[in-house]
Amino acid sequence: MIQFRVAEIAGVAVFAVLVFGLTACKGTTTQAQGQAPPMPVSVIEVRPHDVPIYGEYAAQTFGRDTVEVRGRVDGYLEKRTFDVGTDVKAGQVLYTLDAAPYQAEVQKAKADLAQSEAGLDFAKNQVSLVTAQANLQQAKANLLKAQQDVDRLSPLVSQDAATQQDLDNAQASLEAAKAIVAAQNANVDQMRLQTRTNTDLAAAQVEASRAVLKTAELNLSYTTIAAPVSGRIGDSLLQVGGLVTRSSPQPLTTIVPLDPIWVRFKISDTEYLDYMNSQERQNNHVLPVRLVLSDGSNYPYEGRIENNVNQLDTKTGTLEIDCTFPNPKHVILPGQFGRVRVLKQQARDAIVIPQRAVQETQSMQSVFTVGPDNKVQVRNIVTGDRVGDDWLVLEGLKPGDKVVVEGVQKIGPGSPVQATPYQPPPKTAAAQSKG
Repeated sequence: MIQFRVAEIAGVAVFAVLVFGLTACKGTTTQAQGQAPPMPVSVIEVRPHDVPIYGEYAAQTFGRDTVEVRGRVDGYLEKRTFDVGTDVKAGQVLYTLDAAPYQAEVQKAKADLAQSEAGLDFAKNQVSLVTAQANLQQAKANLLKAQQDVDRLSPLVSQDAATQQDLDNAQASLEAAKAIVAAQNANVDQMRLQTRTNTDLAAAQVEASRAVLKTAELNLSYTTIAAPVSGRIGDSLLQVGGLVTRSSPQPLTTIVPLDPIWVRFKISDTEYLDYMNSQERQNNHVLPVRLVLSDGSNYPYEGRIENNVNQLDTKTGTLEIDCTFPNPKHVILPGQFGRVRVLKQQARDAIVIPQRAVQETQSMQSVFTVGPDNKVQVRNIVTGDRVGDDWLVLEGLKPGDKVVVEGVQKIGPGSPVQATPYQPPPKTAAAQSKG
């Protein structure tokens, strides 16, 4: 019995050796014939769709409406009411100067104005004119009496009831009275002209005194220096106790408005012409602008193009573009660097493939595709703009083509492959923040 079991086990062992040998010989024969097993690759199927094409440009932020805060009167600085580098509001008090000299000027100006107004009241009363008019009335009364004397004596002389001497005296008095009336008329006219002149001069003096008072009050108000605009305030170049002079070449401080923040970048002559001829411009579309910060993160607010300069830079052949971005939290400061992304066009039925699928050799671009027989083919392509991590393909591919994305380094033309759909790697939090 034991001998039978040993013989049975020995037979099984011999059979196993024969099977292993046959298998090994078959594998050796297959490898000798050059038929390698299919290489696993990941592919995408080309499917045209609408794609926004963006242009990306180096950019720098700047403060367009930066304001220099200066003293408008001379005086010693008594108080500074802000902290350097903080946000201030328009109208907020920043500095206070010694106001005593300007308060004294206001008081003197008020006194001069009161004196001028009294002089105007006196001129309007026309005392000299009233006196001249009274003298004229008296002269006219004397003329009337002299005329009456002549009229009374003339018939009496003809009747020898009065002497000729009396009539001659009356006529002389009449002529004298006429002369006095004429003189008084002239005097009244002169007094009237003089009164009008004095009144005008007194009124002008009042206006001049009022102007002096207004200037004194303005100078007094200038001893309190307030923020002309809202924004981020800089360092104070003059400390408390220093002398502020309105002719100083240096400002006291500066204020930079931060909301919105301005960003400038430059485009080429060709890009400018492309935009001028673009369909988006013909439809009066407002081009959205995105800002990528220096750390690679996307700024959360969308900007808009405001204006551009009126000519190209002849040295660089570029045109400067200015745009604005909302900056409610004042995160962006003037002088920072970044990149702006501007929508150039909407590509209709475009073909895009991952950049990692494209191979470049001697200024030629190509991709591997998988044919119906699951073998690799080489396609020369022409690419256009970059779309994120993809290339826009202008020539060389058609809808339905299967392009190899992963496994490119392990295959060649004619290689048999085992294709599976390409799955993009999940984005990390940092990659998502960078868009």
